[in-house]
Amino acid sequence: MNPKDIFEREKSGELISLDDPEYYKIREVINKAQQITFELNSSSYEAERVRSLFSKLTGAEIDDTFDLLPPFYTDFGRNIRVGKNVFINHACSFMDRGGITIEDHVLIGPKVNLITINHPLNPAQRQSTICTPIVIKRNAWIGIGAMVMPGVTIGENSIVSAGAVVTKDVPPNTVVAGVPAKMIKQID
Repeated sequence: MNPKDIFEREKSGELISLDDPEYYKIREVINKAQQITFELNSSSYEAERVRSLFSKLTGAEIDDTFDLLPPFYTDFGRNIRVGKNVFINHACSFMDRGGITIEDHVLIGPKVNLITINHPLNPAQRQSTICTPIVIKRNAWIGIGAMVMPGVTIGENSIVSAGAVVTKDVPPNTVVAGVPAKMIKQID
């Protein structure tokens, strides 16, 4: 039986040390992502070119209804999946090593941070990372400057208010706001 490679271990939530003998594979993907995002952010905005570069970054074909306003930042890229009619506004940062899934008809405001990676509390392990996925369900809207932390699911039709820091799952049809984000309203 073959042991899991570093990507499988990371996606399954295993603690990954910078000293891991396979860590160089992660570094190679990071370097490639940085090259692609540099190209994305330094060229003139043309929707077709942006989609093409985003497809290259993620390694998955992006639907023609996808729209992204650069600049855009990511540490990895290949663990981002987006649905149809997704709009990502400028200056967003996606740390996607744990996986980011954005379903159909999602709006993401400017300067939103989606973070799937964290460090252990134990100081002896602090140079390691642990990843957990983020899922943003259909018709959600993430407001300007919001931050979604590792392991969070944003429910269908929900709204994350501007500047919120989301540390727990957001139920469907809910508006959350604040630091940390709390439910402030149900959507009828």
